[in-house]
Amino acid sequence: MAPSILVGHSLGAAAVFAAAADIPEAKAVMSIGAPADVSHVLGQFGGSLREIREKGAAQVTLAGRSFTITRSFVEDAEGQRLHDRIGKLGKALLVMHAPLDAIVGIDNATRIFLAAKHPKSFVSLDDADHLLSDANAATYAARVIAAWASKYVPDAPPAPLERVGVLVRETGQGKYQNAIVAGRHRLIADEPIGVGGLDSGPNPTTTSPLRSGACTAMTLRIYAEHKKLALGRVSVAVRHGKVTAQHCSDCGAVAEGQEGRVDRFERTITVEGHVDAGLKDKLVEIAGKCPVHRTLEAASAVVTTVTANAVTEQQFSQKPLSSPCTQRNNARRA
Repeated sequence: MAPSILVGHSLGAAAVFAAAADIPEAKAVMSIGAPADVSHVLGQFGGSLREIREKGAAQVTLAGRSFTITRSFVEDAEGQRLHDRIGKLGKALLVMHAPLDAIVGIDNATRIFLAAKHPKSFVSLDDADHLLSDANAATYAARVIAAWASKYVPDAPPAPLERVGVLVRETGQGKYQNAIVAGRHRLIADEPIGVGGLDSGPNPTTTSPLRSGACTAMTLRIYAEHKKLALGRVSVAVRHGKVTAQHCSDCGAVAEGQEGRVDRFERTITVEGHVDAGLKDKLVEIAGKCPVHRTLEAASAVVTTVTANAVTEQQFSQKPLSSPCTQRNNARRA
């Protein structure tokens, strides 16, 4: 289908302004560092403009980056009257501009904003340059765009029921960032900055604890509703690590006869309010029926406890993985 949202940066924004009226399906337009008059930016080409007219194309450097500009592009740009186009957009407009933009001055944003009719909004990209080369500035702009555009983007149609599994594809951003498509849902996987990633999403090693925690919480809630139990809000903290098989007495059948290290998952279930001993044992039993737990348990040790004391994020991040072998090693070091 035709685009609902048009987003343009610099001369790309000028192109969006020129094309918007010819795309009736577009509901909103967003510009970043846009010129109010294309000739202003063409003037930045300097002596290359003459070369473009004579040879048909030339390399032009803007804000430290090189672009190939053709004669047809220049002629098309010079024929546009953006002021009139902006005034007749007939669409919602978001203008984003950096006050410190040395390529396209902030006065351009003022002229665009005044020429446009409501609904219109302006967001200042403080401390950013023309290309938003700083990652924090680019991320901020992206988040603002996503929030503002959500009003105008139609909901995605439900994924077909027969669509099973996930699609994982490299995004090209950083070394390891991958986009994950699961039905109608979109996620990002990445690696920490310390190993060369962007830290823009969880890394693959955290997906098993994530799945285990979510599955456990949902399984317990289904059980509580079925039994009509007034069960308080459930939280599940899952910690994963490697432990020595021969020293892990509570790793069960997984560690029997094995040498080396085995995967160990510590699962702590917290229920708000009072939980008596009998119910604790039942919750551990029901948590064991979680499908993800069953999958993990087949090849890993999963140790579950129930507590009434909620684990804070800080405590969870600082608490080391505990196990009988860990305790013995700590005692040995002491």
